[in-house]
Amino acid sequence: MTYNKSFQKATLAMAMAIMSSTAAMGQQSQKDSDIDWMKEFTSRVTFNGYAQGGYSWQDKNDKQQNDFNLKRTLLWAKARITDRWSFLFMHDFSSVVQEFYTDYRITNNKALTVRVGQFKHSYSMENPLSPTMLELIDVYSQAVLYLAGEGPDPLNGVNYGRDMGLLLYGDVLDDHLHYELAVMNGQGINRRDGNNKKDVIAKLDVRPVDGLRLVVSGQKGTGHAVNTAAWNPDIAVGDDYTRDRYSAGFELKSGRYGEGKYKEARPMSVRAEWLGGKDGDVGSRGGYVTACIPLVQGWDLVASGETFDRNTKVDGWDQTNATLGVQYWFFKKCRFQLQYTRCFCGDQIGKNYNWLQSQIQVAF
Repeated sequence: MTYNKSFQKATLAMAMAIMSSTAAMGQQSQKDSDIDWMKEFTSRVTFNGYAQGGYSWQDKNDKQQNDFNLKRTLLWAKARITDRWSFLFMHDFSSVVQEFYTDYRITNNKALTVRVGQFKHSYSMENPLSPTMLELIDVYSQAVLYLAGEGPDPLNGVNYGRDMGLLLYGDVLDDHLHYELAVMNGQGINRRDGNNKKDVIAKLDVRPVDGLRLVVSGQKGTGHAVNTAAWNPDIAVGDDYTRDRYSAGFELKSGRYGEGKYKEARPMSVRAEWLGGKDGDVGSRGGYVTACIPLVQGWDLVASGETFDRNTKVDGWDQTNATLGVQYWFFKKCRFQLQYTRCFCGDQIGKNYNWLQSQIQVAF
């Protein structure tokens, strides 16, 4: 706990120092009297943020639960130090420091950029995407929540799909191929590595025509357990265990918008992915299909089906969700969402239940 607090203070201080020095680094050849410091700062540093909160009701295990919630309140600053070099710092005021990294573009084009720091890793199609753009209120599918570390993975903790490491990425073949290759701790955010072994994560994103993406990704590594999981009882706290992942999927977008007032309302889209992994001797797998169809004047219809089995060797650790809902874009990146989900659970998880959610998103 002491390490986390000291770590957050240090990273915040580093971010502020870099941002405050950005203008000076970009204008070393100018005299101080010739520089409009405010204009220089605002031209090189941008701030963005969003908040998501709403209301949830469910009757899980025959017990009704409802609450108002504030899920995320993120603010981040990006400093453009030079035309090739940038720095980003992101904090979630509902939880912890999320990201801090620096990018440096090595080539004159977009073929090769290097990133160092703490950031969202490349595994799966959904993990790198912002919650402000995803269709579901619960954001990610069960398979992505578990296998990418976005949600409750007792063995490795909740890491919001992020880790510390080094990433090489770029776009080649006239932007028809995007690649990512990373070496990461494998321990998640704001924590030191629990072992001396590093994880390798790779992704290939092929874009043969406008609006179509074909994506494969994988992870090869060794986890260090910080807790235990009921569906994987052979791994104890402190154990190192094999942690491998794979995924394959596609996304198709029409590129056509509805007659809504704001262009930020989505085009028609379909995204599907199949994912799997292994923690120690226990395998898990699942997938999802999510569609978003513009209706009229900023209204979209959202439908999704997804399933995940935490232990493919033991019956009863699977869950399948079917979701139907609507969203309304009332201003640029701002929207209201309403969704109903029917959850079909395996015997080890519990009884089937209903889940009703609403959410308001405000972003800038």
